[in-house]
Amino acid sequence: MYILYSKFLDVYYKGFTTNLENRLEYHISGKSTYTSKTDDWKIVYSNTFETKKEALIEEKRLKKLNRLSIEKLIYIHIEKRV
Repeated sequence: MYILYSKFLDVYYKGFTTNLENRLEYHISGKSTYTSKTDDWKIVYSNTFETKKEALIEEKRLKKLNRLSIEKLIYIHIEKRV
């Protein structure tokens, strides 16, 4: 489960993958319709899960959150890493 951010578009993109580095390259290279509008995507949040099912449930939950809730989640995630 990951969240990307584009400063150019000022947009967050939420997704799921089993290989985050490859998936980021996929987005940056313009192969995804939505993210092909720019190449400045940065990983701002990632989380791992035991099963694909758990990750997809979390992805679905995050896609329902508003911008403020997403930014709070990212802030909390960053604070835990410091």
